Amino acid sequence: MTTVQLDPVGWMSQLSQLEVSLLQQSTKSDLYGTFRNCCLAVLNSGVEEDNYHKLFGPYGDFDVHLLRRERGVKIELINPPEVAFVDGVLIKGVHEHLFAVLRDMLYMGTKDGNNVEGLIDAPSALTTHIVFDMLRHADAISQDNDVNMIVCWGGHSIREEEYKYTKSVGYQLGLRGFNICTGCGPGAMKGPMKGATIGHAKQRNKNGRYLGISEPSIIAAEPPNAIVNELIIMPDIEKRLEAFVRISHGIVIFPGGAGTAEELLYLLGLLMDEENKDQKIPLILTGPANSKGYFEAIDQFIGDTLGAEAQAKYTIVVGDDAKVGSLMAQQKAVVEDHRRDTGNSLNFNWTLKISEDFQTPFVPNHKNMSSLNLKLDQPKASLAATLRKCFSGIVAGNVKVEGIKEIKQHGAFELTGDVELMQKMDVLLKSFVDQGRMKLPGSHYEPCYKIKL
Repeated sequence: MTTVQLDPVGWMSQLSQLEVSLLQQSTKSDLYGTFRNCCLAVLNSGVEEDNYHKLFGPYGDFDVHLLRRERGVKIELINPPEVAFVDGVLIKGVHEHLFAVLRDMLYMGTKDGNNVEGLIDAPSALTTHIVFDMLRHADAISQDNDVNMIVCWGGHSIREEEYKYTKSVGYQLGLRGFNICTGCGPGAMKGPMKGATIGHAKQRNKNGRYLGISEPSIIAAEPPNAIVNELIIMPDIEKRLEAFVRISHGIVIFPGGAGTAEELLYLLGLLMDEENKDQKIPLILTGPANSKGYFEAIDQFIGDTLGAEAQAKYTIVVGDDAKVGSLMAQQKAVVEDHRRDTGNSLNFNWTLKISEDFQTPFVPNHKNMSSLNLKLDQPKASLAATLRKCFSGIVAGNVKVEGIKEIKQHGAFELTGDVELMQKMDVLLKSFVDQGRMKLPGSHYEPCYKIKL
């Protein structure tokens, strides 16, 4: 048996005895199993595998313990994967990420008992407070930070040319002083970070930030890439999405599959809320020249479902990485001036209205998927929220442990609704499958959904 003990890093080395006791109590709860899996995912950082069983199967004897010390807590690893070590020494970035998991999943779990009754008016405000508290707790937002965080969304399964393009865009953003935030996995989540490191190096920027925001059921299927130097684990996909949009000063979307469609629909749904009509969130959809068809399909689907108003919220740039960087640089002052004029925080967008429909966790099971209101005759923001849930369920069926188990036990999710809408969804999803965007290249894909026309 191989045993490795890790000293705490950052503020985790300065905990009160009460906090240590609360942490140790947390390891006895159901949350501990998720904590173990997230640690195992981090230890497999850089391994490009989105099959839960293949990733975790060889490590049935892996375990993780917390060891109490006078002023903190140590992590003890039992039989950890060799890929996390170089000449018998744990990679430093992996070491940091393990304590990031501990910080977010266990320490923040102890906050659930806080009594906020009477202090916050609405459930949506409480959710936003939780998101803010976790980002602040992770030191991801600070009054000293510049207006320079670009969130990059896109698929973990993308073509080689698309991956190279994401690096080129990241490079252009890095040259212009922007930091990068992604979902922290491979593909379009890794490329922009990797490119930005070169841009930062050329500008002698030694403080580049490569922020990865994940959630427990995703990180198990998409381990963090090796470029991430700040890792944050949000409790669920909805809070993860809210963290992305509130921390961003601009958003770039690369080619992807159902998860990328989910992210785009989430943001468009927010921007179509009348209360958000004055928001300044630069949004660019971009990819190499051979991805033109992908963006035409996405744009067509958005136009057919949410209308021209939604299409006006974004700019499509094909095959021009420098233009993406330039457009974001031009919008930087606009974003900063708007934040200052409205008295908003520069690094956490408090004024963005996010309704409960976009915040309430959606459980991807057969009943909930078949009950989705997939009809065109409803407010566009509501339709966007429903479509977001639909694509979220497909992501769960593709890569998330609970979704895969649901499909294995009960068969594919059945999607029903207006014939016109279902036909449009069928066309878009088939294009994702045909382009290999549902799983990593070389993996056989069996659809986790059935569209009933």
